[in-house]
Amino acid sequence: MNSISFEENPVLKLTLEFSLELISYCELLENMRKFIIAKQLLRAGTSIGANCCEAQNAESKADFIHKFKIASKECGETLYWLQLCVLSPGYPECKFLREKVNELNRLIGKIISTSKRKHPISYFVSFLIA
Repeated sequence: MNSISFEENPVLKLTLEFSLELISYCELLENMRKFIIAKQLLRAGTSIGANCCEAQNAESKADFIHKFKIASKECGETLYWLQLCVLSPGYPECKFLREKVNELNRLIGKIISTSKRKHPISYFVSFLIA
């Protein structure tokens, strides 16, 4: 990864915080022996941040947008697994995670739409850091 730190980049900071909260929730699920959902949820949810992180070293503007589109898809998949937790009896509360992933998805959507404009990536990254 380039020299941008997680603290200086709001998207990376939010995705890292979300991933850490998700890890705790998935560990709770594993303690309840809900292994399959925990594994799927952890993979999808942590992939959001991984793709946002990869986008920071994009080879082109199109690659940058593509990585964020993948992150958006992972938000959708994460919401699916969380919805299963909501609807399945015996699963712990996860409203806070659903709210966070919805917030991330809105932010990622804004990044995608802003990036599609004629601004270069360096403009957008400097906008995020400011």
